[in-house]
Amino acid sequence: MSTAPPEVAATTGSSEAPSRGVSPGVALAVLAGAQLMIVLDATIVNIALPDIRGALGFSEASLTWVMNAYTLTFGGLLLLGGRLGDLLGRRKMFIWGLLVFTLASLLGGFAQNEATLLAARALQGVGGAFTAPAVLSLVTTTFKEGAERNKALGVYAAVSGMGAAVGLLAGGFLTEYANWRWVMFVNVPIGIGLALAIPRVFPADKIAEAGRGLGRFDIPGAITSTVGVSALVYGFIRAAEESWSDSVTLVAFVLAAVFIALFIAIELRTRQPLLPLRLFLNKTRTGGYLVMMLAGAGMMSTFFFLTLFMQNEELLDLSPVLAGTAYLPLTVGVITSAQVTSRLITTRGPRPFLIVGPLVAGAGLLWLSFLETDSNYWSGILPGVVLMGFGMGAVFVSIMTTATAGIAAEDAGIGSAVLNVTQQIGGTIGLAVLATISTSAFESDLDEQVDKVGQPTASVVAHASAAGWTTAILASSIMLFASALIAFALVRIRREDVRVDPSAVTH
Repeated sequence: MSTAPPEVAATTGSSEAPSRGVSPGVALAVLAGAQLMIVLDATIVNIALPDIRGALGFSEASLTWVMNAYTLTFGGLLLLGGRLGDLLGRRKMFIWGLLVFTLASLLGGFAQNEATLLAARALQGVGGAFTAPAVLSLVTTTFKEGAERNKALGVYAAVSGMGAAVGLLAGGFLTEYANWRWVMFVNVPIGIGLALAIPRVFPADKIAEAGRGLGRFDIPGAITSTVGVSALVYGFIRAAEESWSDSVTLVAFVLAAVFIALFIAIELRTRQPLLPLRLFLNKTRTGGYLVMMLAGAGMMSTFFFLTLFMQNEELLDLSPVLAGTAYLPLTVGVITSAQVTSRLITTRGPRPFLIVGPLVAGAGLLWLSFLETDSNYWSGILPGVVLMGFGMGAVFVSIMTTATAGIAAEDAGIGSAVLNVTQQIGGTIGLAVLATISTSAFESDLDEQVDKVGQPTASVVAHASAAGWTTAILASSIMLFASALIAFALVRIRREDVRVDPSAVTH
């Protein structure tokens, strides 16, 4: 029997034995490859944006939608994608999600105008929303709880954590040495290869064989959740582009509040909810979701501001390739930390790492917030990036272990989707809030500098830009420190709880 308290024991077991007959190494490689493709696509386009603008005639305002179109559909459809995996089969949704993503990448690579590329990016988001929950839920149902699953989660977390940095590096190389279109085309052979490998690696879904299907699907919940989350994501995107008092921004937030309230009311009444609210009854799991939201907001937004700092002509003036390469130490830190954490969690439990990880990553962001116009890479950026990497690895492994430990098999897809939703919404909210902070700090510093020198020269603007970006990074560090406090207050999971005997589970 499990030594977990009743509340934890009810949610930290697994009601379905992991799939056997699957080669663990090959299965993990397929899952990691798919996750890397999904994660890096959020940043691989970043460095190619100037070339895309020149080739397709984007305006400054519309260019942001190359990123936002993906974020909006990805975030808005994650819950739907997760539950469809539970009902129709995760392997099936994994394959179809990859095929949609691959087709969208091919269309985007051949895009000849603004509308086609934006439509392709939105379709990529749809494919990602169906693929991402399937990947994480297959990790939780393919690998046995304990050391085997912790190792798999360590690889998954390392890929998730380093994906943004790898995207920046790959985007830099592809843009500089090939063509911006290859940031889209690169997904095509990978997606096709993975889709062909999945039926050979993973057995047919037991849930699908048991006769579960769309007859039990919560259609009202699907509609209200998709509209509500999409409106929320759009509201933050609009706030970053225009202002928090913009009428369209306010309407989006009102719609989000109304539809999310309707969604909760529906989920409380329906017999087969899209999002079983029992997932949030456990404080530990809820704490993990909150940490993911804040950590995602702080860390992922920092990539945006730090990349701008490194490529500014008056500051470090790094080329796209060098700017991407500058993140390699972060990648090494994430991989190392994730692997060490995944081994230690088995004996020490995830809670210490869920507290220490954000503190280490926050310390790295705090270091970066002191960057100045004459800072160099080796003493100004490298130490902060290394600390950020080590912290991120620990954060992602411990969060995923905490939030997915023992989720009942029928809820694995939606539980994974909630984790992805919190990260996605956290990143969107974080960037919108921090962009506002950055703009305010930029304008304040620019006014101060102009008062001193009399005119906004290039060096004056660069000084103000640096002030804005580093102020935003400082706010990011505060988010990380706050997530450590939340983990300390809410997370009570022990090492025994991540290896609970499945027979001890109650529903």
